[in-house]
Amino acid sequence: MKRLKHPGRGHNACFAVGGVAGLYLQITPTGGRTWLLRVAVGARRREIGLGGFPEVPLAQARERAREAKDAIRRGIDPVEERRAARAALMTAQRRGLSFADAADRFLDAKLSEFRNPKHAAQWRTTLTTYALPDLGHMLVNDIAVQDVLRALQPIWHDKTETAKRVRGRIESVLSWTTVAGHRQGDNPARWKGNLDALLPKPGKVAKVENWPALALDDAAPWFAALRQRDGMAARALEFLCLTASRSGAVRQAAWVEFDLEAGLWTAPALHMKMKREHRVPLPPEVVKLLRALPRMEGNPLVFPAPRGGVLSDMSLSAVMKRMHGSEAKAGRPGWLDPRSGRPAVPHGLRSTFRDWAAERTHYPREMAEIALAHDVGSEVERAYRRGDMMEKRRGLMAAWAGFLSDRRPGSAKVIDLGGNRRQ
Repeated sequence: MKRLKHPGRGHNACFAVGGVAGLYLQITPTGGRTWLLRVAVGARRREIGLGGFPEVPLAQARERAREAKDAIRRGIDPVEERRAARAALMTAQRRGLSFADAADRFLDAKLSEFRNPKHAAQWRTTLTTYALPDLGHMLVNDIAVQDVLRALQPIWHDKTETAKRVRGRIESVLSWTTVAGHRQGDNPARWKGNLDALLPKPGKVAKVENWPALALDDAAPWFAALRQRDGMAARALEFLCLTASRSGAVRQAAWVEFDLEAGLWTAPALHMKMKREHRVPLPPEVVKLLRALPRMEGNPLVFPAPRGGVLSDMSLSAVMKRMHGSEAKAGRPGWLDPRSGRPAVPHGLRSTFRDWAAERTHYPREMAEIALAHDVGSEVERAYRRGDMMEKRRGLMAAWAGFLSDRRPGSAKVIDLGGNRRQ
């Protein structure tokens, strides 16, 4: 066998080796060697590969050739039999995918879509912690509603918000396995018309924990104390308070988003929780704040971190913590939420704004909700509402800035844009 060589031209060369009629050693121009059986199967001529040489020696190649001929005499096509076996193996492998493996494949395919690395890590952590102990070893095609319930029920009442996310992530993984051909039938983790009949609604069992907010009467003195503090994080917190914005949109804000002449900030959908562009009217106090900020050459961020990157969420929280500490040193209770008694936090400033709009002004509710970038009205109403009340909101935000600056907010003339004055 080793003495046989390719003649050096043309295509593959075949040499009959004897022992079994139709058995050949096929040699490629590059020297590769494989066993080949040429045989008639019914009305068709087949060339059946029997393996490579020297991995398959001559004696084994002859045995394989005899077995193939015996199968043909029994009415079996070895090529079709091999194809069927390969297809059955692939089907078995698909059906044999475990939920743990499915979760890994799904995450490998989808995690690149997450813009926030922390969010991506949370997906893997919650599935590992709450789904895999009960579902990880199970084949995805065997998972039923009761199996999903077994994973969710222990945390549905005590960790309701987490349980909601886990359910949605299990549903996403199983949806992927269905589309990829690893399972069939309804998704056992679907909520509507499925788990909603077996589990109480999250809103009925979840303990709503509101973010601690400033009392309205504390807002102006707190804001005055904030303006006495130096540092980019303090200025970002001041801007956040004046615009009633979320921390993420503020910390990622870039100069290109601002038109200071028009007094307008257009926060891109990428930075917004609802994934929609949000326009914010800027009162003179905010424009003055922005014009006074130093700009780092080559850095597009309005509130960059000391090393030039995006400020961390904790940097704004740290400013408020230090302000609480200063109050404590002076023997005062600090800036506390009037309901919970807990120290106020940056996100709670949005609640303070909402309370002020409801209790100290006559501006319509929907205007304050739009200012907070919340959904307003039904889906149909939102589809027909084209505007965002921008010019009317300028008065709202100017009044809020005046309230924070303690410019006798109670004496300011406020127009009731809803058509009626509150008595």
